[in-house]
Amino acid sequence: MAHCTKCGAALPENAAFCAGCGAPQTAPAASLSGAPTAPPSGTAAAPQQMAENIAGLLCYVVGWITGLIFYFVDKRPYVRFHATQSITLFGGLHILWFLMGAFFGFSFLTGGFGGLGFAWLLVWLLDLVVFVLWIVLMIKAYQGQRFRVPIVADIAEKIFGKF
Repeated sequence: MAHCTKCGAALPENAAFCAGCGAPQTAPAASLSGAPTAPPSGTAAAPQQMAENIAGLLCYVVGWITGLIFYFVDKRPYVRFHATQSITLFGGLHILWFLMGAFFGFSFLTGGFGGLGFAWLLVWLLDLVVFVLWIVLMIKAYQGQRFRVPIVADIAEKIFGKF
């Protein structure tokens, strides 16, 4: 039976606090029988690393931003492949979005009726394609596949190197 380190009251095994005085019990007290207790381990457990397929999926969640985060944080080739593809694809689409806004005028970006009908249709189709591609890339990354977007993957390899 364990005893409180402050008041000496009898405690149940593995008690966190003394029932008599309320003192915290940081380490198990030595028992009266004199049996040695095991010393606490001096090494902390290493943190578990995220599964590659989950990290690959997360590279696409917020577009090029999460791709950039995982590119610098995770050095595994599978994750870096998806991170570089995410940076290249969604970063390029982000730039394209602003160029279209500069060319057609920003009224179509805010939903105003002052923009051209063609520009509105073009943006709507681009949004639909990007949304479907975003879902497909996340599913393929979760399934453990290196799904290559045809032009984007080649550009990513030229910029970041092959993974």
